[in-house]
Amino acid sequence: MTRRHTTSDLMWPRLFRRFEGQASNLQGQLRDMLVHSVLEGFLSPGEALPSSRSLAASLQLSRTTVTLALQALADKGLIVGRARSGYFVSENLQATFLGARQRARSELLPTPVSWASRLTLRPSAQRNISKPADWQQQPYPFIYGQFDATLFPSADWRECVLESLQGRAVKRWAPDHIDRDDESLLDQIHRRLLPARGIWVGRDEILVTTGAQQATFMLATLLVGSSTQVGFENPGYPDARNNFLLRTKHVKLLRVDEDGLIAGSALRGCHYVYVTPSHQCPTTVTMPLQRRLELLACADRDDFIVIEDDHESELNFSGHPTPALKSLDTRSRVIYLGSLSKTLAHGLRLGYVVAPAELIRELRALRRLVMRHVPTNNQQVAASFIAHGHHEAFVRRLNLAYRERAQTLVSALARHAPKLQVVAARGGSALWLNAGTGIDSRELSERLYARGVVIEPGDVFFAGARIPKQFMRIGYSSIPVERIDAGVREITRALSQTRIDGG
Repeated sequence: MTRRHTTSDLMWPRLFRRFEGQASNLQGQLRDMLVHSVLEGFLSPGEALPSSRSLAASLQLSRTTVTLALQALADKGLIVGRARSGYFVSENLQATFLGARQRARSELLPTPVSWASRLTLRPSAQRNISKPADWQQQPYPFIYGQFDATLFPSADWRECVLESLQGRAVKRWAPDHIDRDDESLLDQIHRRLLPARGIWVGRDEILVTTGAQQATFMLATLLVGSSTQVGFENPGYPDARNNFLLRTKHVKLLRVDEDGLIAGSALRGCHYVYVTPSHQCPTTVTMPLQRRLELLACADRDDFIVIEDDHESELNFSGHPTPALKSLDTRSRVIYLGSLSKTLAHGLRLGYVVAPAELIRELRALRRLVMRHVPTNNQQVAASFIAHGHHEAFVRRLNLAYRERAQTLVSALARHAPKLQVVAARGGSALWLNAGTGIDSRELSERLYARGVVIEPGDVFFAGARIPKQFMRIGYSSIPVERIDAGVREITRALSQTRIDGG
């Protein structure tokens, strides 16, 4: 009977060959391979090693060579032998071998490639928003842009998922769509989501993306060269700013006031202007209709294109959102970015871009090179969720919940921290605050995190030579309303301590 080969049987000979010539004999070569396997996690603490008979057969070594190598590793404490059970990786590796990991890499493996000298871009060097991975375990998560499981309509979403698993539905989404979008989601975007924002376009002017972030990356790739000048809000959304900075050094920082981006002579010379008019990121202010018309007039006069990130437009407490810039655009001057992630679930990563068909064709071709198309099962579930009216009902529920949380947060800040300057917001899911001169919000956030309070320092939203440190963003999408007051009291205590320490 032919012996059935397992993944491990196939792995060991290939791995063994990587250590040829790095030891004086086969026994040493085997020891090096097993040490590497443990330190790199191929073998976990407590896991059984292959038997000496199995190793000898797969590596074409003598049983004596294998037995001596295993005994040497047992003598060092890397593995332990158990009667009639064989050898196992030691459970005490933390103390014995923690310091050996780096040595093993440098001694056992070939000289590493110097990637720093090969990189043409260094995205990791950019300043980005950072959020603690364990924010859900903290009692006061004043964190922006995260999912709240207590509000999510799980039953409605489950219904749509089950629909997508029916035979006919699977046949629609399971095949490779090459570069096409799911027709059902395109239909819902075309007939329901965009008209709700006053936008009527052809289906060939819509492309589905993995969120507005991917759309920004692709637009920067296609439209921005080394000499292109991009106007950008300051403060503004760091991830979008970084996308443009990867392509050009000519990112022009533009002032923001209580009505959002200031339209005027500062925009001259720009080829593109990125703007978040519905709820400016991060100040949350809404650009009024007159300012929007002024911006479009500037775009026409100075011949630039506006990239409108319609950030949290559905989260509007007044119930009457200001018309999208794209809805006012009569000269094809606006590229529109929409997202389902901001309302439905941030981890869903679904968005769309609206632009002239000629540009959409190129974006579609570029997307194909990166990922072919957005996962069609997610597209189909989202389409059903919108078609059944669940999305509209969910947004209404979100607005009620967020309005209550925002009012509670504003009242608590006025009561416990009256010195904090709060920017008035008409919607969204966060507040922008100025703690005043002398306060370093990054230092404050570290103090607060030790008390179970998560806030966002505001310095990352600014660019330029002088970056203010006293601003911070406090979200309310993920914190229960009953915890807001206690969380604000913790913020007040930390602020008092910061001011005392700062003199």
